[in-house]
Amino acid sequence: MPATQSSRESTAQPQSLPGVPMLDLLAACAAAAAVSTPPRAPEPRHSEPVREHRDAA
Repeated sequence: MPATQSSRESTAQPQSLPGVPMLDLLAACAAAAAVSTPPRAPEPRHSEPVREHRDAA
């Protein structure tokens, strides 16, 4: 095998395989995460009024 042919094979770019485009794969993952994540619990309401802090002496 000539040296030029082996050097071309080692530096050749990998060929893309047919399949799902990366953009579609990322969109599917984001949609799955949005659907499977439960909503956040509401923050508890404070029954006492908020007291103002006094400045230190």
